[in-house]
Amino acid sequence: MPVADDSLRAFMPYPDVPVASAASGPLAGQRLAVKDLFDVTGYPTSMGSPVFLAASGVSATTAPVVRQLLEAGAQFVGKTICDEFAYSMIGKNAHFGTPVNAAAPDRVPGGSSSGSASAVAGGLADIGLGSDTGGSTRFPGSFCGLFSIRPTHGRLSLEGAAPMAPSFDTAGWFTRDAVLFETVADVLLGEDTSPLGDEPELHLADDVFAFADPTAAAALRAAIQRATLRIGDIRGQDFDVSDIGDLVVAFRRLQGREAWTSLGALIERYRPPLGPGVAERIAFARAVTDAEVESASIVRDEFRARLARILGSDRVLLLPSAPDVAPLLADGDVELDDFRTRAQRLAVFASLTGFPQVTIPVAQKDGAPIGLSLLGPAGSDRALVALAHRFHRAAALRLA
Repeated sequence: MPVADDSLRAFMPYPDVPVASAASGPLAGQRLAVKDLFDVTGYPTSMGSPVFLAASGVSATTAPVVRQLLEAGAQFVGKTICDEFAYSMIGKNAHFGTPVNAAAPDRVPGGSSSGSASAVAGGLADIGLGSDTGGSTRFPGSFCGLFSIRPTHGRLSLEGAAPMAPSFDTAGWFTRDAVLFETVADVLLGEDTSPLGDEPELHLADDVFAFADPTAAAALRAAIQRATLRIGDIRGQDFDVSDIGDLVVAFRRLQGREAWTSLGALIERYRPPLGPGVAERIAFARAVTDAEVESASIVRDEFRARLARILGSDRVLLLPSAPDVAPLLADGDVELDDFRTRAQRLAVFASLTGFPQVTIPVAQKDGAPIGLSLLGPAGSDRALVALAHRFHRAAALRLA
């Protein structure tokens, strides 16, 4: 049953269509909010765009990842607003509005899975299903003080989900607490193909932390220091990110080409008005050349191999989930674009390689949350979620 009072403006205003779920199961009684790029029987799918909504029709099927959650007992409470074409990390939609960041109401919720994060942070849902192409679960998780995950690319089915950039697209989820976060992982992930050892090596990427605001980075480092009391030593080292600019450019070009392949025909046919930022990114996507795609693909392959060698089978990289707390709602386009550029330097590690990344709520700055991320080898998702739970407990310790 949809929420009675959407005070957070997190949900799409669709008519109430009953969605059946199992009466019992590990997620029984847990309320599920679904990002509006996953199909749910009886509902249209907007992908944050009025023209996509008009073209979508009412779905006759439910996306498998949604169905898994319903069969485990989760109760569907509505489809949530997302950024237009899922092509933003801020959480402002020029057509459907900006969901409220319940953890910091004067700040953006983050996108593109803005409504799902908003609903969970504000207590309107217990589980928020989202997607992540270039940070769309990681940034809202960090901004709204939630647990979130970008799984290994291809780990979860994206059948019945609107494609944005298929070689980067993943499904992910949000929760407020670590126990439920693990329970959802049990339902969706199954066994790891490359489990971490009992005592994985934790490495703090010192040069990557330099991409974050100094005060925010200090708050995260303090949480890491607390965690060492229970987790054990965490090794600090540099990872040679001198080519970070090239990595970001490669990601933008590959994402842009795939986004245009997915959306270009619809946009060319109907010429819909596009929101600020999205219009510029669509124009960029249209202009990406074959030569740029070829060179970017080489950069991606080389970086994936490099990071795979660094992580091996039992190393986990600690890095900020975002360069700072969420931008203010009042920030202008220039400030938001600058934030996006800085944020992509952090997001590109998992986005470009397809490796799993979990965001943990461990710190604050100016009363707003900022998350810490654990990045692990491909196929280590379930072990990474368990490690995140342990790390969160350890980081919450206070000395008497």
